[in-house]
Amino acid sequence: MSEQQTIEAETTARADAESACGVASGNGPGGAAAAPERGAVAEILRIAAPSVATMASYTVMQFVDGLMVARITPHDPMNLAAQGNGGLAAWIPMSVVAGMSAVVNTYVAQHLGAGTPRAGPAYAWNGLWLSLLAAALMIPYAVVLPSIMSAAGHDPRLIPLECEYARILIAGAFFSMATRAIAQYFYGMHRPGVVLGAALAGNAVNLAGNYALIFGAWGAPALGLTGAAIATVLGSVVELAIPMWVFLSKRAHQAYGTRDAWRPSRRHLRDIVRLGWPGGLMFGNEMVCWGYFMIFLVGRFGSDHSAASLIAQRYMHISFMPAVGISFAMTAVVGRCLGAGRPDLARSRARAGLGLSVVYMTLCAGTFLVFRDSMAHAFTDDPRVLAIARTLIVVAALFQLFDALGITIIGILRGAGDTVWPGVATVVLSWACIVGLGHLFAWLRPDWESVGPWIGCAAYITALGLVLSHRFARGDWAARTVVGTPAAGH
Repeated sequence: MSEQQTIEAETTARADAESACGVASGNGPGGAAAAPERGAVAEILRIAAPSVATMASYTVMQFVDGLMVARITPHDPMNLAAQGNGGLAAWIPMSVVAGMSAVVNTYVAQHLGAGTPRAGPAYAWNGLWLSLLAAALMIPYAVVLPSIMSAAGHDPRLIPLECEYARILIAGAFFSMATRAIAQYFYGMHRPGVVLGAALAGNAVNLAGNYALIFGAWGAPALGLTGAAIATVLGSVVELAIPMWVFLSKRAHQAYGTRDAWRPSRRHLRDIVRLGWPGGLMFGNEMVCWGYFMIFLVGRFGSDHSAASLIAQRYMHISFMPAVGISFAMTAVVGRCLGAGRPDLARSRARAGLGLSVVYMTLCAGTFLVFRDSMAHAFTDDPRVLAIARTLIVVAALFQLFDALGITIIGILRGAGDTVWPGVATVVLSWACIVGLGHLFAWLRPDWESVGPWIGCAAYITALGLVLSHRFARGDWAARTVVGTPAAGH
């Protein structure tokens, strides 16, 4: 593409971005104030619906995955507990990279809003390189996993199962992390449909692989829990292949130069790390605390409590995963509006997205309370596990509103490049509540068993939702930008 064509393409992209954010192209701040706005809710739904559907597909996949594993030994929670603990152990280091890569969305969206979308692919490529480096660094971690699980006091029968499951997921870690990095590029380009298509295909492969490899269907070997882990990796491979095919296509390359910036770039890696380290710290730390919570605090009470906690966690995914989809959409929408110089529209879109998330998760809370018995019974017939799971589902219902606030506001602030403050708040509150209060309840009220640590977890989500709401209400985030052009027009 010639220099003149590049200039013309970026001018067109700038006009499109301004139009999408309600700006009358070429009129400056005055024109922006006079321009008609599209309905905030309608725009949020257009961007968020595919993102929510993507997260919902993950939720359905994980839910059915858990049901299939539970059927391996219906009257013994050992496999279900091993899947939960092993999956969590594998995801903890991957979550650091996933949290860091989320800012690819921020850079791409703000460059799209500023009319320079050809600057975006370099961030996607360097997110992929970061994933490859992290996958290599996870190998020693896989080696020492049995020692970690043993130190947690797990049942000796459980340790080989959970470590085998975790090690297979770690072997495929690059595909999982790279999928999330390239997905953030498409979210930032306001093309979440690509991510949705890839997720549906990957989840279909995962579920078919589960059926074949867990139970030995269609001539495949019956591998049980190991088969479930292999199917998850196969699904991740497919889920990465589809957006990469779109990203590298002739059409995408001609429009945005997607094949040009494939080499590692110190500047772009530095940008990702500079803006993304708080997100990596936040999500990685949350997963460390949640892993400590599940493996040490809950696991100390036995496999019944681990299985019941995993059941409650499955239903929590149904509520918060769509909210995560809204959060990713808010990063893209807020970033694009701020890149186009429209903080006023960034605020209105943020309020609309926040309202959608709160309404949805409040409805989930009511569902948890009303249907907790049948929800727990879907996973097990064990009376002991059923009794614990019913109680934990009630505890989860109590913090749904605050979870909606926290998840969505994090996406809004990330779209503006405001990542440090939420990251620090998450670290402080998670250790104080999940670990600190969790231990305190386990010590003061051991008769409550795992319910005590779960109350500490509820306190964390509630406190985080409240402090992030305060940060959002201050409004300072709307004056930020990461593409070098101060936000204008109020």
